[in-house]
Amino acid sequence: IVRLEQARGLRPSAEVLEALARALRLAPDERAYLFDLARQRPRDADKLATVAAPPLARLVADLSPLPVMLMNHRYDILAWNDEMARLLVDFDTLPPPRRNSMWLCFKHPEIRDFSVDRERVMREGIAHLRAAWAAHPDDQALIDLIADFTADDEFARLWAERDVKVKGRGSKVIRHPEAGVLELHFEVLTPLQDQDQRLVIYRAMDEESQSSLDSLFAR
Repeated sequence: IVRLEQARGLRPSAEVLEALARALRLAPDERAYLFDLARQRPRDADKLATVAAPPLARLVADLSPLPVMLMNHRYDILAWNDEMARLLVDFDTLPPPRRNSMWLCFKHPEIRDFSVDRERVMREGIAHLRAAWAAHPDDQALIDLIADFTADDEFARLWAERDVKVKGRGSKVIRHPEAGVLELHFEVLTPLQDQDQRLVIYRAMDEESQSSLDSLFAR
């Protein structure tokens, strides 16, 4: 380990590092440090989140009245607050496999037409999805999801362009059936303790959009 810290040219395999971590009974943070020193990826680095971590689910609720949801790398929506449900859709009415942000954007009969600049939003989402696909090559659920989406001509066209980009913040303009046109900023945060879970937080970009959101959430 000292030689690794001194960058003296060692490059042990992941299997050797795993055995060393077990032998030394390293704590999770120490084990991650060892793999980082060797520029290797732990076998469980692709550990997938299928349910919301309880502290994060509470945080989603506590961040009201901002619209917030919690997703994993494949865009599965794991938790949401009432404001996000009012902004997008009542997620409780959807079967779990349909609680997926990309599915909503591409296939939900109403939400698919929310975005004013649909082409840009779809292009950015697919570029992020391709990055997730490369980072999680053994995630069969993600592979199946992409295969299902590829049956859609619009998705297939954009997927074939092979754009890759992970976007942690940005803006979008949506045409809401009740609140009208809303200009929104979004921020994506990754918790250190649960790195396959992502908090997505929306905020109004101007006073008019904020006023429209306030009216929507008060109903």
